[in-house]
Amino acid sequence: MTADGRTRFSVLDLAPVKKNGTIAESFSNTLDLARHCERWGYTRFWLAEHHNMAGIASAATSVLIGYVAGGTSAIRVGSGGVMLPNHAPLVIAEQFGTLETLYPGRIDLGLGRAPGTDGAAIRALRRDPNTTGLEFPDQVAELLSYLAPARAGQIVRAVPGAGTNVPVWLLGSSTFSAQLAAFLGLPFAFAGHFAPQEMRQAIALYREQFRSSERLEKPYVMIGLPIIAAATDEEAQFLATTPALKFLQLIRGEPFLLSPPVESMDGIWTADERFLVSAKLALSIVGAPDTVARGLTAFLEETKADEIMINSDTYDHAHRLRSYELVSEIMKRINGVTEFSEFRADC
Repeated sequence: MTADGRTRFSVLDLAPVKKNGTIAESFSNTLDLARHCERWGYTRFWLAEHHNMAGIASAATSVLIGYVAGGTSAIRVGSGGVMLPNHAPLVIAEQFGTLETLYPGRIDLGLGRAPGTDGAAIRALRRDPNTTGLEFPDQVAELLSYLAPARAGQIVRAVPGAGTNVPVWLLGSSTFSAQLAAFLGLPFAFAGHFAPQEMRQAIALYREQFRSSERLEKPYVMIGLPIIAAATDEEAQFLATTPALKFLQLIRGEPFLLSPPVESMDGIWTADERFLVSAKLALSIVGAPDTVARGLTAFLEETKADEIMINSDTYDHAHRLRSYELVSEIMKRINGVTEFSEFRADC
C-alpha cells in the first residue's frame, strides 16, 4: 500500500484482436478504453510488446504508447513492457525520450527480459535464440545511463532522452528481475496475470533486498491481476471463458484471436489442459461487484501491493468497458474515496 494508504489501480492492454475483428478496430478500442479509464481514475495505462501473435496488436509498443498518450490528457501511459533484449538500449532511450518530451510527466518505461514471441520471431528480431538473459542487467544499466543527464565527455548520448529520467520499472514472472529491481532501486511489477507461481517469493525478495536510489526511496510493488467484473457472478464466469480459450490456444501452440465466450469449457479442453490454464489464471478474480470486492480486498491484505494492474480480456468491447468501470467503483470503495480526480502516481 502506498504512503497515502491507498492502493493504485491501473490497466494492462494488449490491443487484443478478436475473431471477425480487425487490427484497426483493436487500436480504436484501445484508445477508447484508455479515455474511459482516465475518467474513471485509473493511474496508468500500459501496453506490452509481443511479436508474431495474431491476437495481440501491440508489437510496435512505443508507437502505440504515443497514439494513446496523444488521445488522452492525464493518465500515465507506458510499456508493460518493452522486451529490452530485443532492442539496442540506445534506441529505446531515444524512443522513450521522445515520448517523454512530447508528453512530459506521463510516460513509464517497463522493461522485461523475455522475448515476447516464438523461436522463429526471435531469429527474425536478430536475437540470439540461445541467450540466457544474463546480459539483461548490463542492458538495463546502459539504458538508465542514456536517460540520465549527459556526462562530460560522454561520447554517445540519447537525443532526445538524456536528462529525461523517464521512470523505469522492471517486470518479471520470477525472482530474477525482482532481485535486480531491488539492487538497482527500481519499482517492480510482477506478472501475476499469467505466471503467478513465484509471486510471493519474488515480492518478498524484492522488499527484503531493496536498496534506495535516486529514482526510488522505498520498494514499490505492482502486481498484474486478471479481473472480470459483470452484473452477476454467472455473467462474469461466462465472459471469463474468453481468456481461458486464449490460454488454451497458447498452450496448444495454436494461433489465437479473442474468441467469443462459451457456456461451458467441458468438451473443449482435456483435464491436463484445464489444469495448465487454471495455473496461469490462478489469481483471477471473476464475478459480480461484491464478489470482486471481496477477492480484491483479500488479495491486497495478503500481498500489501502498492498497485494492481488489471487485465480484463473479454470478447466484446462493451463488456470490457463495463468490467473496468465496475472495478473503478470497487477501488473507490476499497480506498475510501468518492473521486480519483486527484489520485495520480508519484512513482
